[in-house]
Amino acid sequence: MPLTRRQILARRRATVFGGLGLVLATAFYLPITLLAPLQAHAAEVLPYVAPVTTPQELVYPGYGATAVGAIGYPGLLGASGSEEALPMASISKVVTALVVLEAKPLGVDEPGPQIDFTSADVAIYNGYLARYGSVKPVKAGLSLTQHEVMELTIIASANNYAQSLVNWAFGSEAAFVGVANTWLASHNLTSTVMTDATGMNPENVSTAADLIELGKLALADPLVAQLVDTKSATIPGVGDIKNTNKLIGDSGVRGIKTGTLDEANLLFAADYTIGDTTITVIGVMLGAKDHTVLNADVVALLATVKAGFQEVKLTTAGESYGSYETGWGDDSDLVAAKSASVVVWAGTPVSLLVESRPVTLAAKGTDVGMLNFTVGTESIEVPLELASTIDDPGVGWRLSHPAELF
Repeated sequence: MPLTRRQILARRRATVFGGLGLVLATAFYLPITLLAPLQAHAAEVLPYVAPVTTPQELVYPGYGATAVGAIGYPGLLGASGSEEALPMASISKVVTALVVLEAKPLGVDEPGPQIDFTSADVAIYNGYLARYGSVKPVKAGLSLTQHEVMELTIIASANNYAQSLVNWAFGSEAAFVGVANTWLASHNLTSTVMTDATGMNPENVSTAADLIELGKLALADPLVAQLVDTKSATIPGVGDIKNTNKLIGDSGVRGIKTGTLDEANLLFAADYTIGDTTITVIGVMLGAKDHTVLNADVVALLATVKAGFQEVKLTTAGESYGSYETGWGDDSDLVAAKSASVVVWAGTPVSLLVESRPVTLAAKGTDVGMLNFTVGTESIEVPLELASTIDDPGVGWRLSHPAELF
């Protein structure tokens, strides 16, 4: 049956409005689909396997007190023997030098002011000589620079020049003692006591732990660090002097100070290169029979201390710590932006926290987070970046995956 005019018009209207609806739907759908923001993707982080360092057994002597530390490493690496304050003998002169330099600052290459010696200084010399203390000759009318007197105090360990130095700087040894003990308290060396400038008095005492910190303070002062590592010098009017520390230059040793009363003591420092890092070890040994025994024991201890420092690789540039996976198959690893390693003391724990940011579209090399390594008490950060570009999925994928856009 032929269509009526009304039916023909109805069909024409349906066709027109249907086409118009399709046009309108396409006009809205295409822009929204093609321009819609993509979902952000979180990284799948890989499990971390921490490097393991083997604990190191140190070789200690069976006498007195011994402790070992290192610059940049808090506290002690190890200790043995008495924890009580023991006579430190001429190690006291390190305190003397640091306290004098705080009152009378002096640069490494500066001679400093002249110090004139009188009959009073000759009497000081005679007094120490009578007590069998270490002395160097002096005479009334001699004039030396502050630097030269400090060389005699630290390198030659001359008791008479140590006392003359503090008399010049503070007016009297008694005045110096008050300042020195205040200085010790201000540096938290609360187990160390000074009763004279030289250490001839056995009541000049300290603990091994305090002396490690004193050694760090000594090496932090450029002039003291230079003097303790000087093997010999020539002092006008006095003559040639030699360092009482015979270990300088042996087993990496570069100071710091001997001490001798009834027993032999040594506050020492030694440098070791581990990988690309120089480690400065600070140690002390108190109460040896003599310096021959003590020096052999220090060398044996240092060999085990050196072996206890290990270089640990934390990460290598480009090492993957996880990946981003997109629905359209354009994926990328998140990788370390640079290499990092650290020298650790044996047995130091290493842990890692990976912080990653969600990613949508991003270019290769984009910063996407941080590796937070904890090595003992130290924190080390390494940036994370994209290993490859995450591109837009394109028109076809967007049109065929609307559910992943809205």
